Amino acid sequence: MEYVIREERVPAAEYIEFLKHTGLGSQYPRERFAERIPVLLERAAISLTARDPDNRLIGVCLAITDFAYWLFLTDLGVVRDWVHRGVGTALVRKALEIAGGEKNIIMYTCANEDAVPFYKKLGMTRPNDMMVYDHMDWTPFTVE
Repeated sequence: MEYVIREERVPAAEYIEFLKHTGLGSQYPRERFAERIPVLLERAAISLTARDPDNRLIGVCLAITDFAYWLFLTDLGVVRDWVHRGVGTALVRKALEIAGGEKNIIMYTCANEDAVPFYKKLGMTRPNDMMVYDHMDWTPFTVE
């Protein structure tokens, strides 16, 4: 295999650099970005990385779960040079396995429109049963 998937916590500086090389760099609000990213990385119930043979970070999957019924993918990204090589799919499958397996777990995510075809290919559909409570400031920006 050209890469290895591990359960590991990513340091904030490495993750921010990773965001610059993926489509994930525009999914966060500008508000308190630098203070919130370390919290995300520290507290995600599932934290997976994909690393190339030189130990470079090429993929990340962060998720929250109850390990009994549901899994919510908060972050799934692959560096542009590694897209369409199975890294994202492998990360999602591993997260689902850790959470409890496809026979026990319902998986959700908030997908960027560009990523919808990827998630559909995985077999995901758009739910009718979601509600959102969103009262926060959200100034779009791209991590560069």
